[in-house]
Amino acid sequence: MRTAWRIIVRVFSGLWRVINFVRECILNLFLLILVLSGIVIWGVVSHDSTPTRTVNTKQALVLNLDGVIVEQPSQDKKITKLLGQEFLGSNSKLRQENALFELVDTIRHAKNDQSITGIVLDLHNFAGGDQPSLNYIGKALKEFSAAGKPIYAYGDNFTQAQYYLASYANHLYLSPQGAIDLHGMATNNLYFKALLDKLKVSSHVFRVGTYKSAVEPFLRDDMSPAARDADTRWITQLWQSYLTTVSANRHMTAQQLFPSADAIITALKANGGDTAKYALDTHLVDGLKTHADVEQELTKIFGWDNQSKSFKQVSIYDYSAPVKPTSVKPNVAVIVANGAIMDGPASDDNVGGETTAQQIREARLDPAIKAIILRVNSPGGSVTASEQIREELMAAKQEGKPIVVSMGGLAASGGYWISTPADYIIASPTTLTGSIGIFGVINTVENTLGSIGVHTDGVSTSPLADISMTKALPEQVTQMMQLTIENGYRNFVNLVAQSRHKNPEQINEIGQGHVWTGEDARQNGLVDALGDFDDAVKKAQSLAHLQQVSLEWIQQDPSWFDTLFSQMQATASARLPDQVKAWLPAPLSEVMTKATQQPGLFNQQGDPQNRYAWCVNCGVIN
Repeated sequence: MRTAWRIIVRVFSGLWRVINFVRECILNLFLLILVLSGIVIWGVVSHDSTPTRTVNTKQALVLNLDGVIVEQPSQDKKITKLLGQEFLGSNSKLRQENALFELVDTIRHAKNDQSITGIVLDLHNFAGGDQPSLNYIGKALKEFSAAGKPIYAYGDNFTQAQYYLASYANHLYLSPQGAIDLHGMATNNLYFKALLDKLKVSSHVFRVGTYKSAVEPFLRDDMSPAARDADTRWITQLWQSYLTTVSANRHMTAQQLFPSADAIITALKANGGDTAKYALDTHLVDGLKTHADVEQELTKIFGWDNQSKSFKQVSIYDYSAPVKPTSVKPNVAVIVANGAIMDGPASDDNVGGETTAQQIREARLDPAIKAIILRVNSPGGSVTASEQIREELMAAKQEGKPIVVSMGGLAASGGYWISTPADYIIASPTTLTGSIGIFGVINTVENTLGSIGVHTDGVSTSPLADISMTKALPEQVTQMMQLTIENGYRNFVNLVAQSRHKNPEQINEIGQGHVWTGEDARQNGLVDALGDFDDAVKKAQSLAHLQQVSLEWIQQDPSWFDTLFSQMQATASARLPDQVKAWLPAPLSEVMTKATQQPGLFNQQGDPQNRYAWCVNCGVIN
């Protein structure tokens, strides 16, 4: 009896300790939240009360861009900025995402700001962006320079993306020990067939489209000739566009900018491998200068700040330009579809069919909104989610609101699907679009399990119900999936044909999953004109017969709580000790990153019918 009683006491005593531990954790968590809430509120108030540093002094605007250029940051801008700079440190997500349109607006405001007398490009932490985005920023930089204000760029080294922006500078300097990494462009994809065969995984692939290469990783160990020809065409066009733009900025020919790999090596052999001297001799830069030399020159131009011990300057992240008041109420809605298209609500870097459709509905039901601009930068994704967005756009169009699509760097597959209701489509010459095709992938592991002695068995009332990744796919299911994919492709083709005023046969010829640049898409009738976001705004104004335009950016703002913990997670990851990072093999990390982006391998987009209009390899450019 005593033994039993001791056991009961120990059980309840242990249970109580567990409950007490959980209670303390919960209380501590709430206490932490309260403390962080206080810090955030205090920071926002103090940050808002800080006087702007852009008045009462002449200074340079420093574009010290960190991270990448995106259509829309995934986190709330204001709270992210506060937490990233003042609480979580410089390694937070703030410095990984820069909003394209905010950046361009800031440069344009600075052009008319008398306190800003020039721009300094500090790009050593800039990770890049797609060509249309860089070109749009370059357009704003040209406008700034045309206003009589100089632009300086200096770096120890320049990547291709960094040099693209730096080429817009009036004065471009390189460190005497530096280099400019011009190497061209390439695509690299992972192919899983041999691995899947070794693992005895059965891949059931359903597709329509000769060029729909998204499924090739399951069928081959290399790129098919058709995919190779198609990808060679568009990547060559992107590289030629890069060379044309940068060489024009540097007042040279494309051949002078990048003669050939062999010619570059020959020149380096002749000068002893001095990459900085090569850049100077070939006029890629205007001079070789140390940090001290550059600071001295910038001090002569902008003056000296005794407090910061540097030339007078304000960072792009601290600059607040005066905004001219306007009496025009918002009359054109801008909705951004940035990222892969998935079912349900939006998440970081993904377009949620449910969220985007709701945003379009909001604009449709607002009587003050006279037109809608859909900014698309997406490789596509779920067919179901794409159709959900398209239907809501059609509803807005049927109610008499003009729809203008502005394509960013990528508007392919599902990204083109959601563009079909547009009254007018504007793409950049280097936009990747088209990829009109659909596929589906179902992987089963019955052979994998069988090789280790595990088997699945059971009963069903129909072969259509007997679906499990641990069993072979019934023939009836295979037939139904292929019929569904073919029907989806026909629907895709018919939607495009109807919107582009062509017959289905014409669209099928340029469809089949073929990826086109914006220039080719215009020639094929898939887009109406080449241009940028400014041109889309002008077109929306024209179609809606508006005298003045005031944009209403409709977007989903995450709560500060979501932003806070997302930032904490990002910062914790960024601050892992170097010793811990060294344990993680880089090749494995890269493989896992690419693998998780492969539809059908993890089915992350969750289409209920396993149908995807997705251009997987469009954005994988090295």
